[in-house]
Amino acid sequence: MKLKNVIQLALLATVIMFTAPSCVKEGPMGPAGANGADGANGTDANETCKLCHSPASVDLIATQFEFSKHSYGEAAFSESGTVGCAPCHAQEAFKYMVKNNVPATFTLNATTGKYANDYNASITAAYGEISCSTCHSSLHTTYGAADLALTTVAPVSMTMWGGTKTIDLPARNHESNLCVKCHQPRPFTNALTGNVLDYVALATTAGVVYDGNPTGTANIIKPSYRTHTHYGAIGAVYAGQGGVEFQGSLNYTNSAHTTVASCIDCHMGAKGGKSDVVGRAGGHTFVAKGNLTTCNATGCHSTAVTSTTANFWVNPRKEIQTLLNTLASKLVETGTIDGVTVTVDILNRNPDAATNMWAGLTTNNYDGYLNVYDPITNPTMQANNPTSFQYVGTAKDPVPASWSADQKAYNAKLPKLTLSNAQMGALINFQLCLRDYSLGIHNFNYTKALLTNSIAKL
Repeated sequence: MKLKNVIQLALLATVIMFTAPSCVKEGPMGPAGANGADGANGTDANETCKLCHSPASVDLIATQFEFSKHSYGEAAFSESGTVGCAPCHAQEAFKYMVKNNVPATFTLNATTGKYANDYNASITAAYGEISCSTCHSSLHTTYGAADLALTTVAPVSMTMWGGTKTIDLPARNHESNLCVKCHQPRPFTNALTGNVLDYVALATTAGVVYDGNPTGTANIIKPSYRTHTHYGAIGAVYAGQGGVEFQGSLNYTNSAHTTVASCIDCHMGAKGGKSDVVGRAGGHTFVAKGNLTTCNATGCHSTAVTSTTANFWVNPRKEIQTLLNTLASKLVETGTIDGVTVTVDILNRNPDAATNMWAGLTTNNYDGYLNVYDPITNPTMQANNPTSFQYVGTAKDPVPASWSADQKAYNAKLPKLTLSNAQMGALINFQLCLRDYSLGIHNFNYTKALLTNSIAKL
């Protein structure tokens, strides 16, 4: 009991020791001390953000971008993890290619004895939807004008040519090179060596690339429905680089657009001095259709160009369309089906604008693919084409196991496709000029020369 009282007294004394001083009033304030050194001026974060994030700039750009295929395309999802496709379909892969300056070359593998395409992203970078920082990779680093710098404007080595040809578009400080980095055709490869196809040999030597025999030892291409230049033909045609250049009546020259205009001038065209949406065109929609307001800019056409202008729109497009139709009519072969001789288009027809973005550019609505039977990849082939060429696999696997008995039987009676060097070169030129989509507006001179000389070669 005594111990308990002692503890209580001790606690009471402690409380008094700490509370008693608080009851004492403070004395008068002493004299002020010397001023310290001023710190660095801060930045009003909200004001800095508003330089870009305002209804007239980023807010408008974000709305425009939602109307662009860069935004709503699905390839960023479907090609994620695919190191050969991701460099153009996935944001982080694109930035990886630029940062590491990945070459567009083909390298011989000593173990396999075949060449392999070096233009691949790292598997760890093969992801990401296309967004603002794909093209402006420095965003939110300095919070100033430097943030808007383009990811690259360096000359572009053409993967179609294994890096032996380079595109460098000079207008607007080479800004179009950013676009061409992806909007360029993919390579055709030699089935025997794995190396890029010798396009010069297609133009200058006789011979065949495929003789119709799956066991042939000299076939350098095995044609199928998806034998094509891919979809980025625009950069090659615009730059006047990459076609199979047959010698003929026309020399290979470029229109003025190649050197004095840029992708930005037309596909991000301004209206009334503002990067505005004209319908769903201009600005960051990247759509030129419906917005030709920059054609009569200073240093370009002296009068406005519209979709009814004869000299600069209607007539050149009609001329290229006629050449495409003429070349397609020469890309045919004869064969027999059930003892009846038939003429078969080498090119595939597809009138459906939802699956063929080039529908309407030619009379028969060619899409640039080959008319080789493939009921899985091209299920509407029989409905769209009078007849097709036989799918030829390998001696061991002549047709896919997933085909039905009826599909295998139908395929077996179709004629086999053979392709000469000249036919293969003309096919490539047709695909490039069709899929350029502009019907010669991008580079009329080069487009006309490719088609005219291809027609003469056949």
